[in-house]
Amino acid sequence: MPAPVSTEAGFCLSTCILLMTSGALVWVILNNTERNISHIRKAEEELLKTYHLTLEGLARALEYRDSETEGHSRRVVGLSARLAREMNCGEDEIEHIERGALIHDIGKMAIPDYILSKRGPLNYDEKKIMEEHTIYAKEMLSPISFLSAASVISYCHHERWDGCGYPQGLKGDEIPLSARLFAVVDQWDALSSEPPYRKAWPQERIIAYIKDNSGKRFDPRVVEAFLRVVGQR
Repeated sequence: MPAPVSTEAGFCLSTCILLMTSGALVWVILNNTERNISHIRKAEEELLKTYHLTLEGLARALEYRDSETEGHSRRVVGLSARLAREMNCGEDEIEHIERGALIHDIGKMAIPDYILSKRGPLNYDEKKIMEEHTIYAKEMLSPISFLSAASVISYCHHERWDGCGYPQGLKGDEIPLSARLFAVVDQWDALSSEPPYRKAWPQERIIAYIKDNSGKRFDPRVVEAFLRVVGQR
């Protein structure tokens, strides 16, 4: 007949079993948590990829309506990111700038075809209608929290450093940095391109124009950084 187990030994045995069971339970919980986190991260990556593809689709849809902007929205994304890094922007901010650059002209979807497709300079009334594309962009994008930071570019990239821009007439540092940064990139690409009514400008002429407008249209600090970037190309 086996000897009876002492109360102390029984307590130790029970404690060991409890600790082993708890350890196994903790392992299961941690293992499941790691799997769940991995699944969540993968889902977030897929969602962000889907968002980006959607934005690219919107940019291309605009290009189908406005032949003058063909390829423009996609070209300015990379240069905007390079300039943002040159100005020591964080990676999260750069992501917002890239999205904003891609959809900066999305408000033109609401501009009438006879203005958007006009081959030649716009008259005064047509210019005023065209300027409303920044307001349309804000109305389109403001309900989308994912694009709230990016939408600053579409709304403010026509503001000027001297306060003579639109739609709000902001001046100097009142203009968000992302919009000040993008304004230079946008001008560079627009003048480098060749719409039906004019020839593309040579690089030297564009650089001279940007320098001349430093402190007028453009933030001087952004111009300095931009000239360093294009000098590296």
